[in-house]
Parts: sequence; C-alpha cells; structure tokens
Amino acid sequence: MSVEPVRVGIIGLGRWAKVLTRAAKKSDKLEIVAGYSRSEEKRKEFEKELGVPSMPDLQTLLSKSDIQGVILTVPNEQHLPVAREVAKAGKHVYTEKPIASTLEDGLQIAALREKYGVTVTVGHSARLMAGIRMIRAAIDRGELGRVAFLEANFSNERALELTPKTWRWYKDRAPGGPLSQLAIHHFDVMHYLGGDIVEASSVASKLSPVGAEVDDQSMTLLKFADGKVGYVGSCWTSPGVFSVRVFGSKGLMHYEIDFGTWDTPDKLHETSTLYIQRGKQGYASREVLKVPESDMFRTELEMFAESCRTGQDGELTAKNGYTAVAVVNAALRSIERNGQLVRVAEMIEQARAKLTESAHAS
Repeated sequence: MSVEPVRVGIIGLGRWAKVLTRAAKKSDKLEIVAGYSRSEEKRKEFEKELGVPSMPDLQTLLSKSDIQGVILTVPNEQHLPVAREVAKAGKHVYTEKPIASTLEDGLQIAALREKYGVTVTVGHSARLMAGIRMIRAAIDRGELGRVAFLEANFSNERALELTPKTWRWYKDRAPGGPLSQLAIHHFDVMHYLGGDIVEASSVASKLSPVGAEVDDQSMTLLKFADGKVGYVGSCWTSPGVFSVRVFGSKGLMHYEIDFGTWDTPDKLHETSTLYIQRGKQGYASREVLKVPESDMFRTELEMFAESCRTGQDGELTAKNGYTAVAVVNAALRSIERNGQLVRVAEMIEQARAKLTESAHAS
C-alpha cells in the first residue's frame, strides 16, 4: 500500500527555503503545503516561484489541522521563539543548522520534545552525503583498522563579500565567522565519524580586507572520548572546498566535493572525489571509489517526515544539534584562552546553569 506524503509547512521564505522546497518536490514522502514569512513580498515571490500557498500570518499556518510538522528557515536567533510556537501548536519541528544562535536556546529547543511531545529534527545534512556514509561504513566494517586521526576543511570566500548590511559582519550574530557558520558542519561530521568529542582547542585570525567584526580564519583541534584526535579548518577568504580525511591503521579515506554544487546535492556525485589508500601503499596506488547519487537535503527532509509520521526521533536529533554548538562554544572559549583545551561538557554545564539561574530569577 502506498502511504500518503506527510504534509508540512515552512516558515521563513528566503533562499534556503527555496532550496529545501525544491528538494521536497523530488520526494513522495512529504509535501510542503503552506509557507509563511513576515514579508508580503517574499510570500508572493515564493508562491509564484514554487507554487506553495502562503499564509497571511503564523497562526493561520499553525492552525491548519492537516499540517503535521513545520520547517524553519528563519534567522538563527529566531529558531527558539518560532520553534516554541510550532511545538505549542502540536506540530513537529525541523530547524536548519545551527539548532540556535546560542547553546542556551539550543537546550531549550531540545526540551520542547518533553514539554510538548513533538520531535525536533536539526538539519545537519553534511553527514548524509554519500561519501561520508561510505567512510562510516568502511570504519564500521573495520576496513580502515583502528581510526586514530581525522581532518576536515570547509572554506569559502564569504569574508571577501561582507558589508555592514549583512548579518555575518557582526560578532554577536556570527561568532567566530567561519567557525560558527562552516566548521560547525564538520563538528557534526566528526561526531558522526569519530564519536563523542570531549575537548577543543582553537586559534583564529582576521585577514579579510573588508573590515568586518568577525574573525575569518580558524583552526580547531579536537580530542575524542576514545583518544582519537582531529582537526577542522575553516577559511573565509578562499575558493570553496569541503573535504574530509580519516586515518586508520589499515588505510585512509579521503572525500572532497565541488563546493559549487552544494545547493544541488543530487549533482555532487558527478564531481566529488573519494578514494581509499591501504596499508603501506602510496598515493599512486590508491583505489578511487565511485560515489553513488544522493541528495542530502531530500534525505534529511524524509527523515523529518518519518519523525512526523511515527513521533520518534530520527538520526538528526536536537542533542546532536546542540552538541555541535557546544563544540563551537568550546572553540570560541579556547580562542579567548590563547588556545587552551576546553571541555565540551563544560560549555553544556554552564549553559544549563544559566537556564536554571534564569528560571529561578523569574
């Protein structure tokens, strides 16, 4: 028997809403049936371009009984207040990464599960790329032996384009620049491939000539619970790259995509690189692996649809989402401490303490 697609709404109708809506149109597991933005112009444009009816206000969308879940592509600082309204209406929540602009907000979004009985899905889609899944499968098979080291880089030219009119210009809205905007993707990928991250040490600098408040270069060292170490680099003044390399006692694997196809993930396999280098073989003897077609955005939305259908959390949990933010916070604290190692758990403990203090004060 065929199952009817899960009907969902979407709030925030900018560029990323269009990317996700196009991805959803390729799926038979969910259908975006209503959209909302505070901007009437964006509502009209979205409806005309993508054929999704727009609602005149948030409550009209949330009152639709046929909508089971809602996708949020609003600015980061709006994730918590909008997610809270969605959860109060009994709708399941999908929010783009990061889960929130602060760890405290992220923890509160995670708590919506228990308070309102809805699931929370966080769009850390990078772990869903076919090449990343193939690396994880090789690790699980023991093909790489004991994994001891991981490295990754996510960079682009964003800092060369910033102006005071863009939110990424400001330290309070994009703390650490590429650290919070790009490296956070890899912190989740590293968590997926390497397990729990317990400590971070980071350095950063500002080299873009435009004069933005934010740093535009970062290097972060990671310590994993089982002793692995890793590195995540992020540069905001270079051509785009997204790469991951995993080193084990029996082999290493390298995966790299053409960053120019990020918005069209169904094309990633056409230009991406994945290889395995075994034992004592040199680079010339590496085995190039074929990357199958995949679509990380469609996959994450289908995971959300399944959570809406079953009421069960999927892989892209709120805990994974706020853990990635906690690693960012540990890296930022390390920068303040001139590169000292900072425990990720310390960041979570401090955020929980702030919430408790705030609750007692009110």
